[in-house]
Amino acid sequence: MIKLYCDTSNIKEIKSCLKKFNISGVTTNPSIMRSEGVKNYKLHCKNILQVTKKKPLSVEVFADNDDEIILQALEISKWSNSIFVKVPVINTYGKFLEKVIYELNKKGIKLNITAIFTTDQLFKIKKIINKETPIIVSLFCGRIADNGIDPEPFVIKAKKIFKNYKNVKILWASVREVFNFYQAKRSKSDIITVPPSLIKKIKSKKINLNEYSKKTVKQFFEDGKKSNFKL
Repeated sequence: MIKLYCDTSNIKEIKSCLKKFNISGVTTNPSIMRSEGVKNYKLHCKNILQVTKKKPLSVEVFADNDDEIILQALEISKWSNSIFVKVPVINTYGKFLEKVIYELNKKGIKLNITAIFTTDQLFKIKKIINKETPIIVSLFCGRIADNGIDPEPFVIKAKKIFKNYKNVKILWASVREVFNFYQAKRSKSDIITVPPSLIKKIKSKKINLNEYSKKTVKQFFEDGKKSNFKL
């Protein structure tokens, strides 16, 4: 059964999603943190941990050099046993982060390898990881779909590549719409990470399509009436 993670750094929203929807974990990244006005990265992450407790929390590094990434990852991993350190699959120059992934995995650091777009990246990861240390493999399905490519075959391929790696979980990332949740389930993703606004839609009562049609027409009609449009 697919696990639902909340993709945010907003503590109020995390609390709400835990209480109302019993989410299984939380993911965040520097872009989310910046958009939500976070100033003290470490303090904010520790505040999130006070809420998520033993549930998995993925926290991302923000370095680009191998050695700096490793140092940041080791520091972040100390904050809690429930943390998965997010490291990108490549750096900003497009170089596969072989040293980073290999050394951290060897040290027993739980990783969330992120920004994965290609099968080649998956095979490179497979070559250098063990079968014991927990790893989340985050496929950026939403951005792949934005590029006009169906991400479901990619997920299915990833599941096949890591089928003998019980420590590896496949995550559907960069969700754009509610339907992505059903695509992720259909392609047997282990995890999907979703913004709070879409979690609410996923969990909401679904409307009969005939009723939805009527509701939509009524909305257009009433908005036209309220606007006092004339021809």
